[in-house]
Amino acid sequence: MAEPDTCRDSLFYAGEAQVLSSSGAQAPSLLWHNSYGTISQLPHSGTFRAGIIKPATRPNRWFDYDFGVVLDGRFGGGQPGSGQTDITGYFSQLYAHVRLYIVDITAGIRPQYIGAGDAALSSGSLLFSNNAHPIPQISIGFERWTPIPGLFGYAEVKGGIMHGWANDNSDVVKGTLIHYKYIGGRVGGKLPVNISYEFHHVAQWGGYSSVYGDLGNNWAAFKAALLVRSGGSMANDQINAQGNHIGFQQLALDVKGEGWKVSAYWQIMQEDGPIRFIGTTMNNKDGLWGISATQNRWPFIQGFTYEILQTTDQSGPFHDKDGIIYGGADNYYTNGIYRQGWSYFGRIIGSPLLTLSNTRVMAHHVGVRGDIYGFRYRVMVNHAENYGNYSAPKRTNNTAVLLEVKKIVPQAWNMEFGVSLAGDFGTQYGNTFGAMITIRKQGLITSW
Repeated sequence: MAEPDTCRDSLFYAGEAQVLSSSGAQAPSLLWHNSYGTISQLPHSGTFRAGIIKPATRPNRWFDYDFGVVLDGRFGGGQPGSGQTDITGYFSQLYAHVRLYIVDITAGIRPQYIGAGDAALSSGSLLFSNNAHPIPQISIGFERWTPIPGLFGYAEVKGGIMHGWANDNSDVVKGTLIHYKYIGGRVGGKLPVNISYEFHHVAQWGGYSSVYGDLGNNWAAFKAALLVRSGGSMANDQINAQGNHIGFQQLALDVKGEGWKVSAYWQIMQEDGPIRFIGTTMNNKDGLWGISATQNRWPFIQGFTYEILQTTDQSGPFHDKDGIIYGGADNYYTNGIYRQGWSYFGRIIGSPLLTLSNTRVMAHHVGVRGDIYGFRYRVMVNHAENYGNYSAPKRTNNTAVLLEVKKIVPQAWNMEFGVSLAGDFGTQYGNTFGAMITIRKQGLITSW
């Protein structure tokens, strides 16, 4: 990013086309996982994307703004004779964001990723990964780490609150509302070692259920979701808390120098109270542990990520038994009232390695990216051992691999061409191999 007194505001255009073909009943998972829902999981598909983007350009001034309008068209089909089709159009970006000194205000559909490390190489954050479509929202907060006055920049905070609308209209609950808030602290500042802690809370609330009717769409229901209180008209919400709640915590250690950074991070999620500090919860055996290294001095390997995901404990196998409440069988991302669970347009909003029928997972994930003489590459491999869930155990496994190469070709009007090869091997998805070709063109419209 250029310095704020020399950087000009600019408006860019971008257009992209992708074509994918594969064997098997669906495309290899690493081709459509963490794609913000833009790539169909059917074995044969295409995506067309066009938009305009104005990036933020004044990181050190009191005022900055950005916006994006990106329209996607997606089509897909199954193997011959399957009858499967997927044709849809939507805005993957339609937002405006303003920063006034330290306060950020956003309205619309804007991609967001909540997690430490390298998002391009991660298997996916446990709360908000880049797997599902962005949710329409309005939000206000301090998105950037902000120094606490009087502490010379060695202690920083961030936090915010968001209200969202899940307009995918699930067959069970239509018009689900999303409440999200977070707060975090970081110490270290300009020192080579930083330690940060974040707490995030999301709740699915409101909407209209085909089974239970009005789930509470008034101010009282919002306060119950905000404060994690009981409410509503159903016994479940009156005994517990109104809505479907997820607590997320992240502890991260960053070690940095000139041109390089190493991050170690630990993420957990809770779906039962009371909320306890990371490492002391009933399900403390579960979580995402990762290490990420990035550097810009040697282009051949610019980033490396290794992650371990475990969700097999879930506070034990029993939520209640013989009249005793154990608080186990957490069955992450699922809910008895909001049957779509923590998903949006059929994609898990958190880690794509979990599904609503397969929440007990043990996985290892590795990612590497770099640039070899203008050929930008990304390699990812993960292996997952799956156990279904406590109420419906099922053993499956999958090894997923991806090799992606992209290059800008000046002789072809500076278009970027990409090839992605991927495969799944195991009993979860079956053995499948696929290839995707991408053509992208972007450029400057105007600047001021």
